[in-house]
Formats: sequence, C-alpha cells, structure tokens
Amino acid sequence: MKKLGMGGHQSAASQTNTWLTPKFIIDELGPFDLDPCAAPDPKPWPTAKMHYTWPEQDGLALSWGSQRIWLNPPYSASSIGAWLDRLANHGRGTGLIFARTETEAFHRSVWDRADACLFLEGRLYFHHADGKRAAANAGAPSVLIAYGDEDVEKLMRSRLEGKFVALSRPVLIQLVFREDPPMPGWSYVVLEALRSLGGTARLRDLYQALHNHPRAKSNPHWQAKIRQTVSRAGLRRVDNGVYSLAA
Repeated sequence: MKKLGMGGHQSAASQTNTWLTPKFIIDELGPFDLDPCAAPDPKPWPTAKMHYTWPEQDGLALSWGSQRIWLNPPYSASSIGAWLDRLANHGRGTGLIFARTETEAFHRSVWDRADACLFLEGRLYFHHADGKRAAANAGAPSVLIAYGDEDVEKLMRSRLEGKFVALSRPVLIQLVFREDPPMPGWSYVVLEALRSLGGTARLRDLYQALHNHPRAKSNPHWQAKIRQTVSRAGLRRVDNGVYSLAA
C-alpha cells in the first residue's frame, strides 16, 4: 500500500490516498511474511501472510521479528526515508518505491545499503482499494529494492520487465557465476514465434503462440508489448493485422 505523496503518482483529481500494489508483483516475488504498512481491510488480495494495517497500526514502531518483509511505504517525503531506513536495518525483504535516485533517502538506504534493484520498465498502474486498476499510471518510474540473499535471488530470477542492478559484492559474484541464461528479450521472442509460424502470421496467431511464454506471464500488457515489438521491428504489413518477415 502507498500513500499519495513524494511527487504524487496519480492525477490531482484522485480522491483517495490508498493505492494497492499490482497483484502480479506480489505473485512473482512472494510469498512474504509481513507487510508492515498494508492497506485497510477488506483487501482484494494479501501482500503477505501477516499485515500491519497503516495508519491504524504503526508498522515503524511494531516488531518485524526476522520476517521477510514486503514494503510499499506511504509515499510522503516526511516518512519514506524512515521506512527505507527500517527495511535497510532489518536486512531481509523487498521494497517498492519511486526511482527518485537523486534523493538523500535513496542514497542513504538504497545506493549505500541495498543488495540489488530492479528498475521496472514503463510506469506501473496501481489499484484502488476495491482492486480495480487505476485509469492513470503512476506518473513516475518505480524500482524494486532487495535486501538479503533470498530477496536478491527472487528479484534476479523474476520475470518482471526491467533492468536488474547488483549493488553488493556477493551479488556481483553470483551474477558472474550464475548458470541460468538470461531470458531472451521481446524482439527475439516475437521474431522466433513469427518464424515458427512460417514467417507470416496474424497478430492473433502471435498472441496464441506466446500466451504461455514467461515473458507474457510476467507482463499484464503482453499483447500490447507484442504489438509494440512488431511495430519497432519494421516487419512488413501484408494485410490488416498480418505481418511478414519478408522484406
């Protein structure tokens, strides 16, 4: 959950301060043990096994034990630094904040203390308290921040679109010796699918061919991503919604 602030990620016309983390992020990186600043009940989906409901419960003052933390903090300039400091001190969990890389809080608790980051591609669409996706995107880029080996591993192996950045020496060593090859990019995936379909295909055939691909499963807007890739690849349009590899 987050509180509107730190530049504001929704339009000025927004009538609520409660914005929920997209469920696909929790599904990809969880399960988490504790969300210390969770949205009020009823929640359309849990973010962790246990929740401190903010602001009714002060998650900054309550014990986090040794739990794996999910932190989508209240986005106000006066409090975000305190939440990030607490997560950095705790050393086990993942946070989601705006990628305000120049701020004092980011330098103090992320650049200097986090183990890894994933700068998400595009801008997130957060959700209203009832689970409905907001009409407007966040208005700023977001970043996921990992503290501890478990969270680094989850972030590094996730199918979320973005740029992974290792910040600590153990992570850098792990990246050098990791055995799994990186997941291919969208251009490779779409062009290979088109080749497998004979070099010419309709968009709906590409959707069908790729709907179970890890790239599609990790991106709620995967069909739009395929259309964007087709457009950027300069494929020949042979008919309405039909594209070819041939020049």
